[in-house]
This record gives sequence, C-alpha cells and structure tokens, in this order.
Amino acid sequence: MTGPRHADRPGHTAGHTASQSAASPQNPDMLEVAPGTARDREAVQGWIPELASEDELRIALEKAFDYRGDITLTLRDGSKVEGYIFDRISGPALASSFVRIIPSDSTPRRKIAYADIAALAFSGRDTAAGKSWEAWVKKYWENKAVGAKGFGLQPDALD
Repeated sequence: MTGPRHADRPGHTAGHTASQSAASPQNPDMLEVAPGTARDREAVQGWIPELASEDELRIALEKAFDYRGDITLTLRDGSKVEGYIFDRISGPALASSFVRIIPSDSTPRRKIAYADIAALAFSGRDTAAGKSWEAWVKKYWENKAVGAKGFGLQPDALD
C-alpha cells in the first residue's frame, strides 16, 4: 500500500509559488500525509448478544475486548464473572480460545475458555463514551468564550 507522495501535497502543483503559499490559508485536512482511519465504536452498552453459534460468540467476545467498560460473563456452571476483558487468545476451537478478565470484585485475574461461556452482557458503562478529542476541544472553546478559568481535563470520579 502506498500513501500520497510529497509532491501531491497542496503547494506542490504546477504554477504554485512560495508567495502564494504564504498568503493563502491551508486546509489541515489536505496536509495529512497518510490517510487516517475512523474506528466505529458501536453503542453496545447494555447489549446482551445472542450466542447461538460459535461465530456469534467469537464476534461478541471481540466486541467485548474492544469495549471500554465492564462486561458480565455467565459461565456454563451458572457462576457469573463481572469485569474488564483485557486480553483474548483466539484458537481454532472454542476450548483452545480464551479471554482474560480483571474481575471488578478485586479477585485475581482469570483466564476463561470460550467454551465455558454461556452468556455475555455489556453491563458496565463505557468509560470513554463522549470523551473524544473533538468533544474536549468544543468544551474548551465554550469555556474560554465565557471567560471560565481553571478548566481542563478532569478524571471521572470512581464509582
């Protein structure tokens, strides 16, 4: 895969001079050297997926790995584990595929085989929802416009 060439950037077209470049504002979207990616984060908070097939279980666990909140796993023995999935190992079979979870009750980290999972729920809130760079910049300029002082990024309170 190749990216845009330096010569393809604005200001490198035929007949364009340095004095024209200094006099005209540049569009920051046109200055990007490599195309960016947009990561679509689905709204899965509160979702309880159907796990009728192996593929559905694998897809749901991939979304759980990408999720930034707690999930609840119901195991085949009826026990439940709530926590944050921080790793997964995808093998050829469910018995050789695992999720690693940090339980919210402060018990030691656990490694659970996909084959042992009966149900999954996105039970915790997405801790990073609405905290994009664009949202922060918008809030910053709104505060600055009204003359607010001492504002900045503040961490969420621990629930």
